[in-house]
Amino acid sequence: MARRQEQGRAPGTPGRFSRWIQRGANARMARKVRGGRGSFMGMDVLVLNTVGRLSGRRVETPLAWFADDGDARLVVASGGGSRHPDWHANLMARPEEASIELPGRGAVPVTPRRLEGAERERAWERVTAAQPRYAKYQAKSDREYPVIRLSPR
Repeated sequence: MARRQEQGRAPGTPGRFSRWIQRGANARMARKVRGGRGSFMGMDVLVLNTVGRLSGRRVETPLAWFADDGDARLVVASGGGSRHPDWHANLMARPEEASIELPGRGAVPVTPRRLEGAERERAWERVTAAQPRYAKYQAKSDREYPVIRLSPR
């Protein structure tokens, strides 16, 4: 029965084994960030804390981030699939419960805002100048990757 359910999942949705591997990798990266080491593949990493929109449980997601004006950070909801990653849906459903952790620091509450139009384009240029791989990922996708500004509250 479980195999039949896995076969019926939407295209671009990871299977059970992939999700298991990803959870382990995320937990290891979160421990590294909390221990003061916050980079992966040449990118700065933070831990985004959200609350599951369906489960109501706390969710921790390590993400690459990019500097923005002041103390704000930019994150990109790429996820590599045909739909936005779960962390994006959780963040947008319960923005008042979001916080971030930077390397070796405690959680800081943030206000997320999805950038649109010219503001998104300027931020996207900054992201792709810092990490050209994002432009390559975007070119292979049928959806526009959301760019989210996380501003400390």
